[in-house]
Amino acid sequence: MEIDKNAKIIWDYMQLNQKLHIADAIFVLCSLDTRVANYAAELYADGYADTVIISGGVGKLTVRKFQKSEAEVFADIIVSTGVSEKNIIIENESTNTGENIRFTYDLLGELEDRPSSFILVQKPYMERRTFATFKKQWPKHDTEFQVTSPRITYEDYFTKEMDKELVINIMNGDLQRIREYPSLGYQIEQDIPDEVWQAHEYLISAGFTKHLLK
Repeated sequence: MEIDKNAKIIWDYMQLNQKLHIADAIFVLCSLDTRVANYAAELYADGYADTVIISGGVGKLTVRKFQKSEAEVFADIIVSTGVSEKNIIIENESTNTGENIRFTYDLLGELEDRPSSFILVQKPYMERRTFATFKKQWPKHDTEFQVTSPRITYEDYFTKEMDKELVINIMNGDLQRIREYPSLGYQIEQDIPDEVWQAHEYLISAGFTKHLLK
């Protein structure tokens, strides 16, 4: 199917496949996809960091799905795996990636020992945009960032809540933002191969325009 073929080109581009190493903290970016919380708990259990930061308030996709903030929902999942609450920091007011950065930075500013390296944990199709945003907007530019996501294939990713139409719309809009946001100061510049941009244009022609910039 042409839609899947082109969507998978973008899906693959969005993942950085970075090799992880130990960091000061695991930084979890919340959303409707709670599999991210379970994956963060696995990283903690594997010894990648001693602290888990969970950031997320109430977003457009979770306002009617969760009964409390995204961060609190994710924290419940992570604690249920055996992570102690004393090793978790919660930021539960942010509604987008920029606020994840600003609000968490301010929250960590109250700590005597601010982390200097993070493993960012995000949905698979938001790895690249997350990394580019943190590299540009995190105030301390000597901070080290790695990014990762649950190891789920494109074919196995979709669920009732995260259905294919929704995900492709968001992913196609995120690719547009990767091109447009550097000039606005929101992200670092990144190369977009011709094949990836052609896939983006195909998906626009197929009607996947709901998440595009106005």
